[in-house]
Amino acid sequence: MTFAPRGILPAMVTPLNDREEVNEKALRSLVDFLVDNGVHGIFVVGSQGEAYALSRDEKKKVMETAVEQAAERVPVYAGTGAVTTREAVELTRMAEGIGVDAVSVITPYFLSPSQEELYEYYKIIANSTSLPILLYNNPGKTGGVSISVGLAERLSQIENIVGIKDSSGDMTLTGEYIRKTRDKGFSVLAGRDTLILSTLLYGGSGAISATANVAPKIAVDIYEHFVKGDIEKAREAQFALAPLRVAFELGTFPVVIKEALKIIGIDAGPAKSPVKDLSDAKRQELKEILKGMGLL
Repeated sequence: MTFAPRGILPAMVTPLNDREEVNEKALRSLVDFLVDNGVHGIFVVGSQGEAYALSRDEKKKVMETAVEQAAERVPVYAGTGAVTTREAVELTRMAEGIGVDAVSVITPYFLSPSQEELYEYYKIIANSTSLPILLYNNPGKTGGVSISVGLAERLSQIENIVGIKDSSGDMTLTGEYIRKTRDKGFSVLAGRDTLILSTLLYGGSGAISATANVAPKIAVDIYEHFVKGDIEKAREAQFALAPLRVAFELGTFPVVIKEALKIIGIDAGPAKSPVKDLSDAKRQELKEILKGMGLL
């Protein structure tokens, strides 16, 4: 398979209205904002997109809207992972029918599957679709379930499993994914926004970035300067992006990025309940961070 995930792919929020329903108009505006700022793809219905809280119909609506609004300007990636293999297959087939370009499949959550069970999970999903598949490793959000280096290497041999997003925050693990799968047409992308440049320097292909919702140009600069060989400018861009990722501690995931978008004038709406908006004090602290980044 020739599809190669690369560059900066914002892990898009799902804009909601005050009734916590998908805000299609705001979603279209966000797609345009990101594409206009040079991102290399968009990723919907992921963790930052509150996939865990969206119904099947809501996921379908978000995917359809994103594909239509992107209008082939950039690839559209969609999250289709689930607790059960059957549901993940159904979501992946739905995404394929809608016309997304690739899917990202997180490990099952709540359960604690073995590495062999994870292999079968991904193999069955891969065999159910012709779409390129990105593995998604996020032990912090899946009760410690992690894709081992050996499992990633084994899964990389399946034709349409084309890469992995690693949100572990463990650069040793990310580096080993890269080392063990290099020269196999397998892309490794950062899922921790403070490690985008580190991942690129190690041989990674880019990042699926939550902060790129708010600061797409800064995130894109990390990648573009790196590709051009200007490591100093890439490092300065990485430093510039870091405060927003560190600010995640200001509220319950994923509200900080939604609040930041609202502060810079983009309608993201609330997070799904029970997640609450930031307090006035925390919102002011976030506003000062955005000012320091030159976003206000």
